[in-house]
Amino acid sequence: MANEFGLITIEQPLSAASEAYRTLRLNLQFASLDEPLHTLLVSSAGPDEGKTTTLVNLAVTMAQAEQRVIVVDCDLRRPQVHLFFGLHNAEGLTDALLDERSIEQPALQATSIDNLRILASGTLPPRPADLLGSQRMISLIANLAAQADVVLFDAPPIMTATDAAILATRLDGVLLVVSAGQTRREDALLSIERLQKVNAHLVGTVLNNAESSSPSAVYG
Repeated sequence: MANEFGLITIEQPLSAASEAYRTLRLNLQFASLDEPLHTLLVSSAGPDEGKTTTLVNLAVTMAQAEQRVIVVDCDLRRPQVHLFFGLHNAEGLTDALLDERSIEQPALQATSIDNLRILASGTLPPRPADLLGSQRMISLIANLAAQADVVLFDAPPIMTATDAAILATRLDGVLLVVSAGQTRREDALLSIERLQKVNAHLVGTVLNNAESSSPSAVYG
């Protein structure tokens, strides 16, 4: 297996950024005391705002806290989760959805981190939203949730596709990632509005690329 890259929680576990991800994990636990977050969507307003980096590092900190974690790459337009762990993308989510027999046994890949498994995107489909909105996707989510303490889903940016909004209706919560100096305020507000229109549970917002170089979170 290739070495991980871009995983500061592995490469620099004592850094301020790694501590910020652990704080994010703790804040999510407190935010879900009344309504447990077994399934969580991580998305952003626009591209290149750090959603996947946030998701995979959060997943690592959860696994390090002895939670059973599955990460699902639902960004069927620009999948990147497998790259962080040096895994392949030849088989994954789409293959499970297209073969009903695979829903109960999707092609989960182990990582070098205990308790952390990955379901890569698999073959990229022509109409991602149709697959993510299917009844088979609902069945797959339920199956994965039964195998883990928490399942994290990566999705395309909210302003570029309907995929994230579709997924948000099927999951326990949504974490929105914004990038300091990059995310337009209007786009962030429109993203929140789109989530509200589908009655998604927005649990918080993560600010990336702040001057401290550490991610921070705001809840409410």
